[in-house]
Amino acid sequence: MSIYNLTKEELVDYFLEIGLKKYHAEEMFRWLYEKKIKSLDQITNIKKEALEKMKEKFSLGEIQIVAVEREKEVNKYLFSLKDKEHVEAVLMRHDYGNSICISSQVGCNMGCKFCESGRRKKVRNLEVGEMVEQVLQVEEDIKTRISHVVIMGIGEPFDNFDNLLKFIQIINDPKGLQIGSRHITVSTCGIVPKILEFSKFPYPVNLAISLHAPNDLLRSQLMPINKVYPLKELMKALKEYSKNSSRRLTFEYILLKDINDTKECAEELSKLIRGMNAYVNLIPYNQTEAIEFKRSEPFQIMKFYDILKKNKIQVTIRKEFGTTISAACGQLRSKKEDV
Repeated sequence: MSIYNLTKEELVDYFLEIGLKKYHAEEMFRWLYEKKIKSLDQITNIKKEALEKMKEKFSLGEIQIVAVEREKEVNKYLFSLKDKEHVEAVLMRHDYGNSICISSQVGCNMGCKFCESGRRKKVRNLEVGEMVEQVLQVEEDIKTRISHVVIMGIGEPFDNFDNLLKFIQIINDPKGLQIGSRHITVSTCGIVPKILEFSKFPYPVNLAISLHAPNDLLRSQLMPINKVYPLKELMKALKEYSKNSSRRLTFEYILLKDINDTKECAEELSKLIRGMNAYVNLIPYNQTEAIEFKRSEPFQIMKFYDILKKNKIQVTIRKEFGTTISAACGQLRSKKEDV
């Protein structure tokens, strides 16, 4: 089992079990996440007998970078997992720091019609350690710290809920990767029960909702999840979430030519979210060879933006990263799958 699967609290419990002290677990956390050891043999301040026990139970380094594609502002990483499956992650360089978009599953069962990542059905959830190691290995590759993490890669994070929460705890821990709650963003397509459960999670991370349509008819055509949790239920859950959180919601809205980019859609969207502590992130669609949707024209994107602004909706247009290496939003999909 990967030692990166364990939160600090779980590591404390294990160390107490084998006759060591709580501070030994905290020291182990420091070795893993501050010194970033590659082998338990590098540890010098924990008894050899205890380390031998740990070597029998735990492993380090269960995923490997097998390919990297690089642009000026973006790197895309292909990881091989211990069962020979593959996932991808994307590093983005911003003026405020380095951000990584990680995957949470092998494949995805949500089936959003416009998303390349969802063409492959879910094979399995990623383990906590497999998510943690995406961050660690990219940090090692770029030789500097990652300051922001978004869980928006392959998979639906709320479909891997328990592992997601443990991952957040580890990367946020002051003795872990020390990534602040406000620098962590989770994206969901709208699994209502998990949104409500997440509202009680005591880490004030950011929540982004993949919305992409302002009414049930259109959203159900684009996103099958809407047939299970229609907009009325979703918006009710998000309002409940907002009551329990001081964080502003993000609504992600991919603009698809002649489908959800009309004046009527912009007006409906304004009405849907008016009065909420939220903003809309408009995303120009990133086309792929296997999916028929097209990107909205630049003038139509600006027209949509202007209507939201006129209706006093906070709105941004997402800066594009990685389109030439298929690393942009909605494009992640292991090339290995198509061989």
